[in-house]
Amino acid sequence: MTADVSSRVGPTRLGPREFAGGFVFCTILAVVTASSLTAQEAVPGITMPGPVVVYGLPITRVLLDAAAVALVGLSVLPKLLGFDDQDRTEKIMRRVRPLAVSAAWAWAVAALVTIVFQTAELNPGGVPTLAMIAEYVDSVGTGQGLLFSAACALVAAGVGLMAVRFGEKVPAELRIVVALFGLMPIPVTGHAVDSVWHDPIMISMELHVMGAALWTGGLLAVAAFVAPRPDLLATVLPKFSRLATVCLLLVGLSGLVSGLGTMVLTTGVELPGAIFTSQYGLLFLTKLALAGLLIPLAANIRFRLLPRIARGELTAVAGWALAEIAVMGLAYGAAVAITRASIG
Repeated sequence: MTADVSSRVGPTRLGPREFAGGFVFCTILAVVTASSLTAQEAVPGITMPGPVVVYGLPITRVLLDAAAVALVGLSVLPKLLGFDDQDRTEKIMRRVRPLAVSAAWAWAVAALVTIVFQTAELNPGGVPTLAMIAEYVDSVGTGQGLLFSAACALVAAGVGLMAVRFGEKVPAELRIVVALFGLMPIPVTGHAVDSVWHDPIMISMELHVMGAALWTGGLLAVAAFVAPRPDLLATVLPKFSRLATVCLLLVGLSGLVSGLGTMVLTTGVELPGAIFTSQYGLLFLTKLALAGLLIPLAANIRFRLLPRIARGELTAVAGWALAEIAVMGLAYGAAVAITRASIG
């Protein structure tokens, strides 16, 4: 889009539904496509999970991630808005706080449903009972991690309800910390590394997940609630741009460390061949390509549009943000698929 065209674009009509819908659609599209391409072939004599589980599990994981991303973004928004002009910012936060509570509830429900699907995956051919689910949670780290994540989401919902009642008297830092804390068990649902490097790899994965949630969630919140307000956008976007730069570096570095580290430390996997022949390697390259595509999109907003927004000019920032969010959705879908892909 040329400068002349974008300068004629007025305040965006895109809202929370369009941005959230675009992100979820692209995420589900990516994970369903990847799941279809990486589905395990049936083995004679072995009962395989049915299509409800094969596709329901990754889609539920996608919804979990989407709810978590939304909650993180809505939680960090008051820090980006600041507290110097509450006459203007409070109008936005009155809309945001109830949505944060809804996102927290959705996160908790999605985590619990994911546990049910994963129990069904380990017990194909039947409907999971409460006893089977309890045994799965008791014996498998993934189930325990998801249960802990659901508990954190419920705590976030409680803190969010207090914020609805008391406003910014409930510290934004508390909401952010609770949301990010709930993300920490998520990497447990991926591939395990049996090595002395297990802990560093897990820390790298956790940093990757938290950085991606802050970047994606923050962009969703700013695009959905601040972009229609050019007066606030000129103040908020520079703050978010600095946060996004840090997140970009964190996500990129931690993604390379955790992805390559997982392959290097997996028995029987040889590099660089496995990067181009295994399901895990191909999805890793897909994520890397999508991350590379995000760089020029983010740079366009920061270096081309941001100075014009600071001068009070109208821009097509919402359209560019939607494009960036769509790519982020595809990356999240690939991230969910890679947790289930074969490495060898």
